[in-house]
Amino acid sequence: MLSEEHATSGYETSTGIYHSLLTLPTHLPLHSSAVLSLPSYLFSLPLPSLSHPCFIDASTGTTLTFTSLRHLVSLAASCLLSNHGLKPHDVVLLVAPNSLYFPVVSLAILSIGAILSPTNPLLTRSEFESQITDCSPSLIVTTKSLSSKMSNLIPNPLLFIEDFISDLLTNPKPTVQAPLKLPYECIKTSDPAVLMYSSGTTGKSKGVICTHANLISMTHVLSHVWGGTGNGAGTDTGTRDVYACVLPLFHMFGFSVFVMGVLATGATSVIVPDRFTPDRLMEAVRKYSVTRVPVVPPMVVMMTRKGHVEGGGGIGSLKEVISSGAPLAREHMERFALCFPGVRLSQCYGLTETSGPVTLCDGVEVLLHTSIGRVIPTMEAKIMDISSGESLAPNNIGELCLRGPSVMQGYLRNKEATSLAIDKDSWLSTGDLCYIDSHGCVYVVDRIKELIKYKAYQVAPAELEEILSSHQEIQDVAVTSHPDEEAGEIPMACVVRKSGSKIKEIDIIAFMRDKVAPYKTIRKVIFLDSIPRSPSGKILRWHLRSRISNLNKIDVQARL
Repeated sequence: MLSEEHATSGYETSTGIYHSLLTLPTHLPLHSSAVLSLPSYLFSLPLPSLSHPCFIDASTGTTLTFTSLRHLVSLAASCLLSNHGLKPHDVVLLVAPNSLYFPVVSLAILSIGAILSPTNPLLTRSEFESQITDCSPSLIVTTKSLSSKMSNLIPNPLLFIEDFISDLLTNPKPTVQAPLKLPYECIKTSDPAVLMYSSGTTGKSKGVICTHANLISMTHVLSHVWGGTGNGAGTDTGTRDVYACVLPLFHMFGFSVFVMGVLATGATSVIVPDRFTPDRLMEAVRKYSVTRVPVVPPMVVMMTRKGHVEGGGGIGSLKEVISSGAPLAREHMERFALCFPGVRLSQCYGLTETSGPVTLCDGVEVLLHTSIGRVIPTMEAKIMDISSGESLAPNNIGELCLRGPSVMQGYLRNKEATSLAIDKDSWLSTGDLCYIDSHGCVYVVDRIKELIKYKAYQVAPAELEEILSSHQEIQDVAVTSHPDEEAGEIPMACVVRKSGSKIKEIDIIAFMRDKVAPYKTIRKVIFLDSIPRSPSGKILRWHLRSRISNLNKIDVQARL
């Protein structure tokens, strides 16, 4: 018998496991002969009316209905097979900014059993070379604006999205055999579907393998949780939600929400291309009556800095802003409430390794959520004492560990990293210090892992330290985070100069500028006499942060 506290928190004393307080009315469709891939699952769902849009380009007004999406995906998959020689299990690198046709290309690749690897266009050519060496793609799909960066990286020619889609639209009947039937026969739900690169809990970037079963599981849960709030495919079209897409679709948060979850509910996604600005977002909210906007914390900060939006009202349709990717400071939440009274600000939590969000605030009826919500159906959680490894009851802080059908298959060709992340009982270590309260709400306290979150992008200190160590005037170096109101955190280098060196901050920043993607670049440098290390040589980051804090205090006192 559970105590009242444990019953409301979902905690099971005998196992130390937290179970979801959200319900899932139907079983996962992973054993159905009709559901073999993510696209086959999505297109097996009841579709809205023929004219109902699933994607709208906010900049041009161009619309894709659910019917036209399915037709284009089928044509694109057939063309990839017949004209480009793509085969099941081939890896396809998709390097492109958000567009109306990003979901089309993604689902077409998955439809034929190939492995989709969406990648940040901001990476440098050397970073692309490293990733290509790791995953050996057969094809790179990109845009003409990125051609100089992407050309000659693999033997096969680049496939430009603009030309590919134009050919499909102008020649809608390519000469191929019965589209999709043969590839579907080759796909199993256990096959790899998506390969996204993440730094995991620490270290350099690794390829995260998510199977079709992982993606279907996440899509199924999101469609039921969100579909139960008036935005499902089975509800009246007048009550369906309209989502604004300002998240990058190459990132698991954006991909899982818009290519998977929202699409499965029958809701509409308005893609707001180009660089995010509050004004562009609010223009889309007014024009398309947007109701929900998933964002990352820096976007919330920009929205609150702007105060209330320019152009007056007209945003009465907006019901909720959902933040994820990094913790959201309380002060920004309170400022948001002043700028957007009546709009719910919630948080969710997920990892590339979990195929999308594993906590949601749905069902928790408050306007401002300091928690990251409750664990989703199908997912189990533990709070593990970081010293003893024991499972902790509600309101105790420990490492959040997760288990469920959306947890990744593992890291590409990296058994050691996989075994460190997932134990023999299939529990995934998140590297985040959390607690779960008596109502089942999860709170993030701190990170065990060393990653820096710059505007919700993951930056691995080890990667930057390796590059900085190659500088001939640097004796030792450690990279850590530095708080920044707009970005959340910025990468900061702690440098020990070699004897006689007079290298300055500006020199180090310039040295790094062209070697990594812009979001990874060093933005602040401090100089130390030594870097605190363990006997084995590991950087003692807690000691490092303490030393930096003391230096800051001394600096403040000197100014006074």
